[in-house]
Amino acid sequence: MTLLAHDRYCDEIAAGVGQLRAVVSSGADLSATVPTCPDWSLEDLVRHVGRALCWVELIVRTRAEEDVPLDRAAGSAGPARRGDAAALDAWLAESGTMVVHALREAGPQGRAWSWFGDHTAGFWARRMTHELVVHGADAALAAGRPFRAVAADVAADAIDEWLEIVRFVQRVLPERPAKELRAPGRSIHLHATDTAADLDAAWLIELPEDGITWRRGHEKATVALRGPLTDVLLAFYRRLPPDAPGLQVLGDRGLLELWLDRATFG
Repeated sequence: MTLLAHDRYCDEIAAGVGQLRAVVSSGADLSATVPTCPDWSLEDLVRHVGRALCWVELIVRTRAEEDVPLDRAAGSAGPARRGDAAALDAWLAESGTMVVHALREAGPQGRAWSWFGDHTAGFWARRMTHELVVHGADAALAAGRPFRAVAADVAADAIDEWLEIVRFVQRVLPERPAKELRAPGRSIHLHATDTAADLDAAWLIELPEDGITWRRGHEKATVALRGPLTDVLLAFYRRLPPDAPGLQVLGDRGLLELWLDRATFG
């Protein structure tokens, strides 16, 4: 696995903030329910992302050595009045600019506490890139707008990172649902159908008792999920159903559904 360049992650964060701002300023109903996060309205989603940007900016800028309470991050509360699209847009713009500046200034090896164990600004650049990809899709779905195809190398990296997070949760938080992702002798294959061969946008995920493992490559598996890479990514993050147009499930669908049900942060 090869990470993207730090500056590329920073560029992608800026682009992701821009995509989210475009939804906010499009006249979309901020009270609309987010189909993929039904406990949230579109405004709740936007505020969640904005708070995360403020929090990460503080962690990276101050080279934090330990967890920092969210309420210490300046501006993390967002606009005082709900339903104000212009204020939300301005808040996102400022928060995005500040976090990108902090990340660029720190560089990939700059010290920055994280919950993952990789205490570098590079971790946060990668994490926020993919956070914005997924929540950008959430926002587009809530607003009834098309979602842009994700650059192939970014989408592939997002799948790699998600697999790393699931394995981390299995090892560090054994009481969480991911502990049930254990099926020795069974496997999941992800296969992107629209990428160049040199990207190797295919994964074999195995589920032994001691925690998931994976490798890139085209191999037979218990179940396969095939389709355009952006759609495979969004289905793997439970933002699209696995039987959405363009996607195909081959083999033991129950194993894929087990993964989608148990592979969570919480």
